[in-house]
Amino acid sequence: MYENNQSNLVNFNKKSRPRLALTLGDPAGIGPEVILKALAEPEISKKYDVTVVGNRDLLVKAYHKLNLIDNLASLANPDELSVIDVQLDGEIKDQIIAGTGNAASGAASFAYMECAIARTLAGKFDAIVTGPIAKSAWKAAGYNYPGQTELLAEKSGVDRFGMLFVARSPHTNWTLRAILVTTHIPLRQVADTLTPQLLTQKLDLLVECLEKDFGIDRGRIAIAGLNPHSGEQGQLGHEEQDWLIPWLEQERQKRPQLQLDGPIPPDTMWVKPGQAWYGNSSVQNPADAYLALYHDQGLIPVKLMAFDRAVNTSIGLPFVRTSPDHGTAFDIAGKGIADATSMKAAIHLAAELVSQRLAARKL
Repeated sequence: MYENNQSNLVNFNKKSRPRLALTLGDPAGIGPEVILKALAEPEISKKYDVTVVGNRDLLVKAYHKLNLIDNLASLANPDELSVIDVQLDGEIKDQIIAGTGNAASGAASFAYMECAIARTLAGKFDAIVTGPIAKSAWKAAGYNYPGQTELLAEKSGVDRFGMLFVARSPHTNWTLRAILVTTHIPLRQVADTLTPQLLTQKLDLLVECLEKDFGIDRGRIAIAGLNPHSGEQGQLGHEEQDWLIPWLEQERQKRPQLQLDGPIPPDTMWVKPGQAWYGNSSVQNPADAYLALYHDQGLIPVKLMAFDRAVNTSIGLPFVRTSPDHGTAFDIAGKGIADATSMKAAIHLAAELVSQRLAARKL
């Protein structure tokens, strides 16, 4: 009787922990290394129910190779991990070589994603934490997606989604949140792609996310201009005068509970978050979130402040998805020098968001 009670208690505790699917990413990149390093952290392995979605033999191969390197940080033993072993054709496995992204590694990483999404939609997991993939390898394998976010949205059946980058400062514990309106498109297409309707969609997603995932219902959001000096009253570009400022005035009227600042000149919008990140005591009231109009406008400052800590969070999906804010780093794959800080942050944030959503449902 005592043994049965203990077994039930263990099962209850396991079920009560956030259930995270952790995809291996491109197996030729640093995904296997940062995952093994992250899962060696007791705070992660004990607090969360993590399952790696990939190939066990590729993970074991990476483990043994990395263990041969001197002065290597501790690694989780693959034999002690929960792993969904995604079956790959033998020829594909034979073509996967650390440091070389190709069609085989792209096919593998795509298969891991498909498996993780299907099982999460079926209720097996609460969140997906994705290892880094190479878009070029996906394309070589015949999968033409701008990135993992678009695949997640397609498989989930949603057309409203966004990329939110989240990072917590190690200096002040302040949380940076930045959303991109446009993502992986050429710079010359940005001005034509931006519309009031698209900005409203992204703002809606951001407001919903702040409320649901962070408990912020009366937030302050800073919104960037498009042109230098936000157009300088039409002297340096007309988008702000033609539609961005009128759109923002309409949004302020629709959302009186929010403080919407902008359009802020892009070169000065990031001064306050930089001060808040590094602990400048003179900064007053940094925003709860920052809305950038295109990829580099948002990600250059985010990566400058938080390259090893930022987490890419997909919003608008029916489940939580996070990812480290770095790529496959093929040039250092298998060398034992990859930094797992961002992967750890992605795992912790996924668990926090799952817990926040569960707590909100109970209210």
